[in-house]
This record gives sequence, structure tokens and C-alpha cells, in this order.
Amino acid sequence: MEMLLSTKGITICLFFFVLSLAAAIEIPLSVSQLPTITEQSHTQVAYPFDEDFTIKCEARGNPQPTFNWTKDGKPFDLSSDPRIVTSNNSGTFVIQNRGIINNFQGKYRCFASNLLGTAMSEEIELIVPSVPKFPKEKIEPLDVEHGDSVILHCNPPKGIPPLHIYWMNIDLQHIPQDERVSMSLKGDLYFANVEESDSRSDYCCFAAFPRLRTIVQKMPMTLKVSRSNFIKERKPKLLIPPESAGSSSSVTVIKGGVLLLECIAEGLPTPHLSWVKVTGNMPKDEPETENFGKILKIDQVTAADEGTYQCTASNAVGRARHEFHVHVEEPPQWLKKPEGGVYSMGANLVLLCEAIGNPEPSIQWKLNGMPIDGRTFRGRVSTREISLTNLQLQDSAVFQCEATNKHGTILASANINVLNIAPLILTPDGENYATVVGYSAFLHCDIFASPAADVRWTKDDSIEPLSAFHYELYKNGTLEIRDTKKEDSGSYACWAANSVGKRAITANLDIRDATKLVVTPKNPRVLKSHSILLKCQAEYDSHLKHSFKLSWRKDGGELPANSTEGGRIILDRDTLFISSVLLEDQGIYKCVASTALDTAEAEAQLIVLDVPDPPEDLQLSENQNRSVRLSWKAGASHNSPVNESIIEFEENHWEPETWQELIRVPGNDTTALLPLAPYVNYQFRVVSVNAVGRSQPSKPSLRYATPPAAPDKNPENIRVEASEPNEMVMKWEPLKPMERNGPGLEYKVSWRQRGVETDWNEELVKKHSLSVRNVPTFVPYEIKVQAVNNLGSGPEPNITIGYSGEDVPDAAPAGVSVEVLNSTLVEVFWVGIPRDRVRGHLRGYKVNWWKTRSMLDGKRHHPEKHFLTFVGERNYGMIPGLEPFSEFRLTVSAFTSRGDGPESSPVVFKTPEGVPEQPRFLRILNFDKDSVTLSWGLPKKANGHLTGYILQYQIINETHEVGAVSNVSVANHSALSWHLAGLSPSTKYKFYIKACTAKGCGKAATEEGLTLAQGSKGSGRISDAVKPTPKFQPSEALEPGTEYTIRLVTKNWVDNNSIFEDVIETRGRAYAGIYEGISTQGWFIGLMCAIALLTLLLLTVCFVRRNKGGKYSVKEKEDLHPDPEAQSIKDEIFGEYSDSDEKPLKGSLQSLNGDIKATGSADSLVDYGEGEHGMFNEDGSFIGAYSGSKEKGSVESTGSSTATFPLHA
Repeated sequence: MEMLLSTKGITICLFFFVLSLAAAIEIPLSVSQLPTITEQSHTQVAYPFDEDFTIKCEARGNPQPTFNWTKDGKPFDLSSDPRIVTSNNSGTFVIQNRGIINNFQGKYRCFASNLLGTAMSEEIELIVPSVPKFPKEKIEPLDVEHGDSVILHCNPPKGIPPLHIYWMNIDLQHIPQDERVSMSLKGDLYFANVEESDSRSDYCCFAAFPRLRTIVQKMPMTLKVSRSNFIKERKPKLLIPPESAGSSSSVTVIKGGVLLLECIAEGLPTPHLSWVKVTGNMPKDEPETENFGKILKIDQVTAADEGTYQCTASNAVGRARHEFHVHVEEPPQWLKKPEGGVYSMGANLVLLCEAIGNPEPSIQWKLNGMPIDGRTFRGRVSTREISLTNLQLQDSAVFQCEATNKHGTILASANINVLNIAPLILTPDGENYATVVGYSAFLHCDIFASPAADVRWTKDDSIEPLSAFHYELYKNGTLEIRDTKKEDSGSYACWAANSVGKRAITANLDIRDATKLVVTPKNPRVLKSHSILLKCQAEYDSHLKHSFKLSWRKDGGELPANSTEGGRIILDRDTLFISSVLLEDQGIYKCVASTALDTAEAEAQLIVLDVPDPPEDLQLSENQNRSVRLSWKAGASHNSPVNESIIEFEENHWEPETWQELIRVPGNDTTALLPLAPYVNYQFRVVSVNAVGRSQPSKPSLRYATPPAAPDKNPENIRVEASEPNEMVMKWEPLKPMERNGPGLEYKVSWRQRGVETDWNEELVKKHSLSVRNVPTFVPYEIKVQAVNNLGSGPEPNITIGYSGEDVPDAAPAGVSVEVLNSTLVEVFWVGIPRDRVRGHLRGYKVNWWKTRSMLDGKRHHPEKHFLTFVGERNYGMIPGLEPFSEFRLTVSAFTSRGDGPESSPVVFKTPEGVPEQPRFLRILNFDKDSVTLSWGLPKKANGHLTGYILQYQIINETHEVGAVSNVSVANHSALSWHLAGLSPSTKYKFYIKACTAKGCGKAATEEGLTLAQGSKGSGRISDAVKPTPKFQPSEALEPGTEYTIRLVTKNWVDNNSIFEDVIETRGRAYAGIYEGISTQGWFIGLMCAIALLTLLLLTVCFVRRNKGGKYSVKEKEDLHPDPEAQSIKDEIFGEYSDSDEKPLKGSLQSLNGDIKATGSADSLVDYGEGEHGMFNEDGSFIGAYSGSKEKGSVESTGSSTATFPLHA
């Protein structure tokens, strides 16, 4: 096959093209040759609705043939009738459908002639049908009696087959037909016997001619059936074939046609028809019968169907028979046809003509359309053969052979062309061919020559013929180069020569690189519903890029390029993307690349993995009381083998429609012996598991009920729960429904006091608990619980030890003593109560304490009790967070789950002095370039007798570098201010003030400030007494353009919360006029009043919160009364406590050296107690330890604030 490249005009020869070597070369029209009929009509019908009718006859030859026609064997002049239209150089003519055209009916033959001979067509029959019509006639009514036989004749008109006949009434309703009433092949309606219901006056016969598009109707016929006086029973009589035909008849059928044998009989009762083949056997396929058994039909008749067939009509009275002798004949068929060809001068000619048929056909030879006259023909002629020797140019002719019998005529023509010419090379010169490496190349050299020419091929400049093993020269001149390589490219020449002359052409061959493909991944395995991307990587010759095409196939079928299923499968050039992979996506995907020269394929097998299909066909066998065998058929594993089967069950009594796992079967087993429990109505299902996941469950099996039995086990987890004193509540885990084993489940509870020789107390209960009253408090009992049902008891139960109800202890701890460790921490010791006085499980001891008075002022306090609990058999504990320099009372009691026992006698102890808390504030009252006046407040809690204050200061700057700390000791404990001199000008300082007792100094309050620059105006203080009632106070002794600090303080300068201060700057004189009279404006007065009222409200709220009584946190106490003995507390454990939930500590105390942050730990008794206090560890020790070390010098505090005097004045 050749293709022309659009850009270079290169003729391409694909490797798979090979010319048929057996085919004769067609003579070029440029060479003189005999006429050859190329197209002709066959039997044709001139339908009346057609406008015209075309009779075709076309022929080729050189010179151009002329055409003549015969009609019914006589010459027919196409110009004899103006309705015939002809064409130049054609034998075809058209008959226009005008007027009467019946005279055109006949058998036509076309003759095409030139100087060399005449070609003849087969006969062409033109049929001109008439319009079929029933004759107008008067049909007399038929009067018959009941039981008579009747024939209604149709006698349809002649027309073009096929013919369809219908019997209907005037309303176009079909006349019902059966064994009694039926229609013959000719269309007549036969009644084997008539009934009164057959009477009607509208029996109509309709004849339909589909090819003529015509339906005609016969005049209606009347049939009258009268009642007979007697029953006319009679044996069958054949109406078709009629009795006049005798007992047998002959039937001839054409081989390959349809055999129809018909028998119709009359009689009463209605006869039944049957068929047999008398000679030989019936065909293998039972012959088809039609028309209620009255017609025997055999399609595609063969010689084996020849023989004698018998039909039998029978009823209760008798029978009738007829035999058909069937003969199978056939029209002529060729065994050997004469074949034409091109012959050189001097050659010999033999033409054979043999045909078969039944009857045997006759053979007639013709020369140029005329019978051969043996007297003038120089060759030999016989029935089957014609021979000529030493052919000459004038022997060129058309020989015709006709075979004829009564079933038809067949014609074969042989053109004998005797030529003597030099070779003609029909392939164009300079053709360009291309193929790819490894494929075959075919270079064409089509030659016509007589005598035959010698052909050879050369390459490039060589004159030697090509003879290597991978070259092959075909008889038609084509050169094949097998398994081409790059070096096969070049120029080739084809040489043809005979005795008359020689010719040559050239051809050019290019070898391209073969196309290569790789699909990745090669054989992917993907889970169902996941995605897969296949990529096709291609390499091809750059010269072929314009013709390169890529497509995808699945299992041999083309995948559409515009994707499928709503974009689930997407093709994008060299990629194939499948999202949400389905099982049907599995298969072999092939990437196909094609160019103008070659095709390449690469494939990948996509394997889709999925969970198995559900198992099927569950069967139960080997039925036992406690087991049954379940078998099933495994579903498709979907490329991942089943590694486990899960058998589930459902029972319809306790948990209907709830499926539970029973057992698992490893591997691919499809049967399992299932362990069963008594008294359960089971049904089972199976779930298959593979590496992908679990299948859907199978359909449930049939139900299988096991018989009841006594219990196999007793209740578990037998226990005695907390109850009232003198009461014991025994509880246990009830048996699961599947463990009941039968109806009527109860529990037999047995108990007796341990260590006492007595009989067991027993009671049967249905619930899973039993309460026993009037028992001793907290004594051990032996307890047994046994399961019982209607079929018996469970196994002998085990004995469980339990205790009767608890009570509170009835004794108080003795020997309570207190060891004071420091000002906030004491350790308590006691002697535990005897075990027999506990009256239950000892949960621990509770220490209660309360403050009675302060040692500083001697005031008595309202007793506010606190407590800590210590779990277990403890006899000591730590009490933290006490107030220093105070007197306390303390008691200890034991407790059980029922509550606390009596408290011990109170023990009085006192805490020593501690360090004071931080002073309330530190403020700068006055400042100058080298001095400053400081004021501070008393500590909220002195925690002892104040001995004085430590004032410290140091230089600070913006780079976080600090200077050395200077100390000033204020020995007067009542002093609340200090003038500090000797400071540097324009320097920022940080000041610290600490209160001290005999135990040490507390935390410092801090303040920062900047001294004035050298030469600047010193700051002074202007004080005005303000009465509490006014809302504002004017001050007139101020200078314009100067910055002032305004403070509102209480007269004693102590209450920090009473200070209000702000920085203001008076306006210059240039702006004074702008604001004249503003104080007299109403809106300004209202605004000032609102601000003053809001300020007073805020001060009142703060004062109430500061003085509010109630509980306080350890953090507040530490801030106000620091304990110098607690400064080195780190992570030592000195006391532990846990409530019943054994929760961990929420926090721990920190060092009081200035690292405690205002938002940090807020440790208090609430953080360690149970209920109102905080939590401790199980050993009762408090996290942290107090030591007696005093606070080291510190210069930092989180309580510092910045002074409000200006830093830039």
C-alpha cells in the first residue's frame, strides 16, 4: 500500500504490502487490445411507478469499442423508438416510461466491437409487468349442509412475485384458520368440513404484490351452511394433490432452493396430516411444517433431500395417503472457465470450458459473439476445448463459452490478445520510498511486455544486479528489501528488456528510525476507588513527527479520546488517567503509536485490587448439641488472596439482628466446625478478609437451634460493696445471655461468717445482688454464688471473702504532739487507734487546726478551722502555711469510708516571729539634682515586732546595666520617710525599702526616678488642704509653660490606694486668651463633675475590696508577711497529702527572694487541702521544705513601680 507524504511528495510503501503474484497484469489502454465488458445489467423489472429504466452495458478496449444490441436473438436498433436515450462511447441506454412499454419486454444482449474482436454480455431480461386485477364477475352463493367440504377459490391475477394472499371479511378481519379451515399455496380456502358458524356473506380474497406496491381484492363470496339431518362422518379424502393425480406425483426442486410439499384433505372428523420420508432418512434437522401440518418445508435443498415423501391424512374413520417423488436439479455451474491473456507471437493456445448441472448442460463456443464455424476456424474445436498453435497477431479475438440447461445459461469470455511490443514500465520514474529500520521496503516496477521481459535491479552506481539474501525480486517486478538497515538508503534502478526493446526507471529509498514505546508503570496494581496514571513514552524519527499519532486501547478495543463516564477516564496525549478505579477497569492497556511508516505498541496490565466478594451458598452439616459444621463457597478474591474468614452469628432471643464474631478461619478454607452454646437459635454469616479489607457479609445461613443445658460457669467479680452498718450487700457480674444455657436462670447465694463453725446461709435470687441485714459490723464472710437454671446447676463455685458494712471509728488517736519547725510550718505526731476500734477499712487520719490569737497584738480570733487528711496507716504529718507569731489549737481523728471518728484532745502550739511582708508602697515626694525625699507605707503584716527598715538604691540605665547597691539603715521602726542626699545629677536611680523584724527583713518595695540636671530649677512642693466634699480645687500659684505633678493623698500618706496623681503642663501666656472663660462654660462643668463622680466610685470599690474579710491565699500572706525561714525552700518533700482521688499538687511554693511573680503561684491551704484545702502526696508530706536560713540581700522585686515625677525636667 502506498501513501504520499504531504510535504515532500514521497510515496510510501508499507511493509505489509505484497502484490498478488497470481494476478494477471492488466493491459494498459495505450496498447491495442480487444473489447472487455466491464459493466452490465441483469434481470430488470420495469415498474410502472418508475420514470425510466436503464439497461447498462459498458466496455473498454483499444480502439474504443462500438456497441450493438439484440432483443430475443434479433438485432435491436436503439434509434427505432424515440423513448430510448443513448450515450456516446457507451452501450447503456435508458427507456423512458411513456405510453405503452409492453413491447420493450424481452431478453437483450450487448455486443462491444473494435477492429480486434467483439465482446458479448450475458442475456439481460427486461420484464414489463401489467397491473394485476381480479376479473369482474358475479359469484353465486354456495349452499352446503353441515359436515360437507367446501373450496373457496381465489384465482389471484398474475404479477411480479412475491405474492401474498389473505382471506378476510369485509371489516378486514382475518378469517380464522386451523386444521379444519386452511389456505393452500395457490390461495384457495379449504374447509375439511363446514359448520353452521362458517356461514357468512363476506369471504374476501386479497392478493398483495409488494414489489408492485399493489393489493387487489376479489369480489366477496357467500357461504350458507344449513343443518343436516344426519352426521356425515367419512374417512379422509385428499383434495391436494387431487385424486385425479393418482397415489403419487413427481416434484422437481432446484438445489439450494426451498422444497414445499402440500397435502390438504377433507373428511369428518377433521383429518390430521403427518409426513414421512419413504426412501432414505429425513434430514437431520426435523423438517419444518406449516399451515397446521399441511405443508412440508425444507430450506436449502441438497442432493440428500432427493427421494420419496409420503403424507397421510387420518381420522377415526380411515386414512388417505399420497407419495411425492422429489427430484433435485440444478442450473449450470462452472468447473473450468476459459481464461484470456496476453500471448506473444508463435505461442500455443488451449482454452478449456467445463460445466456441471442437472440436467447436464450443453456447451457452445462462440468467436467474437458468433458461433464458431469449424470449417473456417484454423484451430481445433471440441465440446470442452479449443486449441490454436503458432499464434499470430491476427489471432487476437474474444472467445465465448455458454453452458445451458432448462434452469439457465451461464457465459464465460476469454480475451486472447496476441502482442509483440517492447516493455512498458507503468511505475512512474523517480519515485521516492521510505521505510523504518527493521521493516521491509517494496520498490515497485510494474511492467507490461510481450514477449515477457527480463527484470533486474541495481543500486547506486553499480551495474551488478542485486542478489544478496535480503533482496527478493517478484515476478511482477517488485523488489523487496527485508530487514532494512540505514545503509540500505540510496538510489535504485529497475531494468526491463525483451526481444523488442528495453526500458529503465529509478527509485530513491530513505530509511527512518523505528518508533519505540514504553508504558510506565509496567504492570500496576491499584486499589479499587483509587487512581492510576499510565504514561506512554515514545521515541520516533523527527521526519515523521507530522504523521505521528498516539492512541490507547483496552483489551483490544479503542478508548475514546474525549474520555468516558463523566471524566473518570481521561486521555491526554501520552497519559491515561483513571480516577475512582472500578473492577471493570482491569485489563491490558495498550499504547499504540503510528506514523506514516510504522506502528509500535506497548502494553501494561492493570490489576485492580478490592475486598473479596461475599461468600455464597452457606450450608450446615454435622449437627451436634454443641457444634455444627458450616461450609461456603468463596467469592471472587479480586487479585488479593483471602487470608482469613470471619464467621459471625446472630441469635433472635437476647440480641436479635445484632451480629457477633464467633470464630476466625485462617487461609482460604471454606469450612469450619463451629463451637456453639446451648439454648441459642443461631444463624451464621461469613466475611472474607484479604490484604485490601473485609468483604460484605454473606447472606445468612438457615437457623440452627441448640438444646438447653445446665450452666457451664458461675458469676464472676463477686464483691461486697459499701453499705450501712450491720448490713452486707453482695454483688456479682451476671451471666451473659449466651452463658445462661437454658431457661429459668437464678443465682444460689451462700454465705457464712469466716472462722465460725456454722452452716451456710443460702438464698435463690434472679437479680445480681443480695442484701443481708442484722449482721455484725465489719466482720469477714465467706461467700459463694452459683448459677442455676431449669436443667441443673453450674459447677461448684469458688469462695470469696467479703466484709460486712463499715462504721465510723469509735476511738480518737492518742499521744498527739506538735513540733514547730519554723514560723509557718509544724510537724504533728500521734499514736494510731487500735484496729478493732476502726470498725471498717482505715482510710487515714485528719488533722484539724485553728488560730486562737495573734502574739503581736494579743487579739483573740474567731476560730476558723482548717484540716488536712493523711491517707493510710500514718502517725505523723506536716502542716504548712501557718501565720507567724500566732497561737493555734490542733486535733487529730481517724476516718473510714463511713466518716470521721472522735477527735483527740486539743493541743496548743505557737509559731515564732517571721519576716515582715513588703511595705505597702514606696514613693518619691521631692527631688533635686543631688537628693530625693522618699516616703513608704507600713507592711500589711509585720509578722513580729518591727526593728527598722533597710533603704537601698543603685544607678540604672537603659542598657540593663546596674550599679552597685548602697544600703541605708533606718533604725527608727516608726519612720515612714527619708531624705537621701549625695546623688548624681541627671541620673536614673532605683530605690528599695524593706521592713525588718528580729527574724530578718522582708521583700522590698521599689521605685525609680531621675535626678534633675545641673543648673535646672529645683522642684518644690506646693500643698493645699482639700476638704472631702468639694469636687475640684483651684490652684493659682503656678507658672505658665511649666510641667507639674499633681497628687491627691490622704493626710497620713500611708494608704496607697488613696493616692491620685497626674502630670500636667501649664499653658504659655500666648495661649492664655484662647481659654479665658472656659471654666464658666456649662458643658465643661458637667464633664468635670462626671469625671469626679466616676473617680470617687472607683475609689470606693477599691477600698471595699481591700478591706473585705474572709479567706486569703498564701500568696497574699507571703506578700504581706514574708517568712525569712522560707527563703531557701526548693524541692524537698516535708509533707504529703492526697484526697480520695489521689490528685497531684497544683503548684509548689517558690523562694521568697524576689522571684515570686504577681501572676505566678498562689499557694495556700486551699491548694493542699481536701475540700477546702489543697492536695498532698500519698505519704502526707507537703511538697517543699522550710529551712531556718534568712533572706540574702536582694535588690529586685516584682512589686516595683515607676515614680511619676518628670524625667526630663
